[in-house]
Amino acid sequence: MIPTIVLVGRPNVGKSTLFNRLTRTRDALVADQPGLTRDRHYGIGRGGDRDYLVVDTAGFDPVAKDGIMHEMARQAEQAIAEADILLFLVDGRAGRTPHDEQIAARLRRAGRPVLLVVNKAEGLDRAMVAADFHALGLGDPLAVSAAHGDGVRQVLELALASFPVADENEDRSDEGPRVAIVGRPNVGKSTLVNTLLGEERVIAFDLPGTTRDAIAIPFERGGKRYTLIDTAGLRRRGKVFEAVEKFSVIKTLQAVEQANVVVLVLDAAQDISDQDAHIAGFVLETGRALVVAINKWDAVDDYRRERVRLDIDRKLAFLSFARFLPVSALKAEGIPALLKSVDAAYAAATANLSTPQLTRAMQAAVARQAPPRTAASRPKLRYAHQGGMNPPIIVIHGTALDDVPKSYTRYLERCFMEAFKLQGTPLRIQYRSSHNPFAPRS
Repeated sequence: MIPTIVLVGRPNVGKSTLFNRLTRTRDALVADQPGLTRDRHYGIGRGGDRDYLVVDTAGFDPVAKDGIMHEMARQAEQAIAEADILLFLVDGRAGRTPHDEQIAARLRRAGRPVLLVVNKAEGLDRAMVAADFHALGLGDPLAVSAAHGDGVRQVLELALASFPVADENEDRSDEGPRVAIVGRPNVGKSTLVNTLLGEERVIAFDLPGTTRDAIAIPFERGGKRYTLIDTAGLRRRGKVFEAVEKFSVIKTLQAVEQANVVVLVLDAAQDISDQDAHIAGFVLETGRALVVAINKWDAVDDYRRERVRLDIDRKLAFLSFARFLPVSALKAEGIPALLKSVDAAYAAATANLSTPQLTRAMQAAVARQAPPRTAASRPKLRYAHQGGMNPPIIVIHGTALDDVPKSYTRYLERCFMEAFKLQGTPLRIQYRSSHNPFAPRS
């Protein structure tokens, strides 16, 4: 087991900046605004002579009793319970605060090793910056600058000193498909993630926009590994005003592009909106495998359910390749079928399609319906082979293929998907026309 380093502290002391420094990524949102991080955010440490796991947490308020701050504190408490070592960050420029003292008192009771890290010490006398924090009773303060990297290496070496170096021959099995959970705000994405994980892993709160970052969470179920990605709700572009929300949208779109399978969550209690269709269209453009979860199915009557089905047929007809599943994230209904569909979509998106089978399927499709003749000649499709995965790409070779109409391409896509049972993934066709070497050159 690799050690787990958990970053804790009050809001806006630089935890997410240090997280990005330790993981050498930009996975955690960073802005000069307190309370930006809300859920636990995991990353693999990149640096030092051993592997480690880094956990970024929300601004910690141990005495919060209700509201979003209480939910953020619960997330931090769970991260503390998982920690092998805690890095308690304080702000060297702001000095010691009563909030810091409350957190220090909580960490002393945690029974975990703690390193006190005084951040934002760039350009200051480190000894003087650290002196004020000795009163917290957590050992010698370590002055660093997470933004510039000053002193971070020394803190990391101290944090990992008591843990053995991992065996280089240790088995590192695949983490499984990356599954992004996307949808409009407040449709139940975080509740679905928590239900899949069987714990309150991310904050599920009856407030649109609770999730701000794209949170990647490895988990295992039924002997299979997955990486779930909970994302921020996507609103219409004209409704996005705050800079933080714009970054959240970017993170969500990046999560879709990096995923193997996308689960689009719809709300059965509401009409299918144009925004749902826009999100589905973006997933289709990126070529990701897709499963559509119609959440809150238990909360609507038969009339409402029929309305949802009609809405889907009218507004999401272009997702004919995807499977639509009624679920209840709150009551854990439909979850086994959802995961089974995710597995099937991932298998379809990464299927190996042999050249002889593809060519035979293409020839059978042409025998049923030949491509339409153009002014000059009829396109001739000679053979096909696979050109990529996720989504599957089929390359067709022949002559005069530049004139194949889009309607016939869609026909071929349907034929290939039926022949190879590729439900859950879009499919791309590319044409490669051969040219007559004896034709006169223009």
